[in-house]
Amino acid sequence: MRHTSLLVAGVSLLALGVSTPVMAGPTLDAIKQRGHIECGVSPGLAGFSNPDDTGTWTGIDVDVCRAAAAAIFGDAEKVTYTPLTSQERFTALQSGEVDVLSRNTTWTLSRDTALGLEFTGVTYYDGQGFMVPTSLNVASATELDGAAVCVQPGTTTELNLADYFRANGMAFTPVIFQNDDEIRVAFTQGRCDVFTTDQSGLYSNRLALPNPDEWEVLPEIISKEPLGPAVRQGDSQWADIMRWSLYAMIEAEELGVSSQNVEEMKNSDNPSIRRLLGVEDKMGENLGVPADWAVQILTQVGNYGESFDRNLGEGSPLKIERGVNALWTDGGLQYAMPVR
Repeated sequence: MRHTSLLVAGVSLLALGVSTPVMAGPTLDAIKQRGHIECGVSPGLAGFSNPDDTGTWTGIDVDVCRAAAAAIFGDAEKVTYTPLTSQERFTALQSGEVDVLSRNTTWTLSRDTALGLEFTGVTYYDGQGFMVPTSLNVASATELDGAAVCVQPGTTTELNLADYFRANGMAFTPVIFQNDDEIRVAFTQGRCDVFTTDQSGLYSNRLALPNPDEWEVLPEIISKEPLGPAVRQGDSQWADIMRWSLYAMIEAEELGVSSQNVEEMKNSDNPSIRRLLGVEDKMGENLGVPADWAVQILTQVGNYGESFDRNLGEGSPLKIERGVNALWTDGGLQYAMPVR
């Protein structure tokens, strides 16, 4: 009977649209006490997370952490970045060294379950590819039988590589290095014929190679690599803040709200825009952050399209097309859950 009463009470509250108080989670408490978010990033991957000459980190992975800081503190700069190799990243998150891992990491079942992680969205839909010297005159990955392939250990890339060559009846020799910097040196020295990683990473690394025109990214995509931020399991409030900070950026692009018009859009009659910007329904309170959380994100970081353009798209040296990372309304896969 007691369970039935509680259920009836819960249904009644939902029917009335009454919110229950948000209990502060340990991660948000620790972040507020420390005064900043500890964000784990890659050691340097243009477009995703990369320090400039002044030591300022930029990239779409960096923007995810900046968005959460804007939501919590109203200040996107309250983030400290910890560069992590592919082998260090999960231990750093599990041990509490970082609050969130935003490091071009593929969302997989085993990582989502056996490693005690919780992925909070997809910032970039990617796929694994191959880069070769143009001097090899290779037009397709199916011509790579017997190649020496540079790859990082402990990655889905390493596993996909073995699967692809096995499925196509080809042999290869893995040449293992800990990070992209080491691979680029080995690649230019001819210690391997092929560089494999996510295709966006190949375009990024190609820019960092001497004479980029001497290196070619092959057309094949051999895997699904949905890249996104991850947090530790067991703190749903912190996961919600990370998840909805990203969704706010995606939702804003769909609604036409940007860093340039966010103040003006507060006067919109569109109820979806008014909810997102905290004019109505105070969604921030449900997350445990200030009511203007999305306004702060959009003012300081911008919507998803703005972040994509300056880090990866036409406004960046990479000039990657949106492709499957376009909004669902434009035929892509980017889709935010409803902010209501």
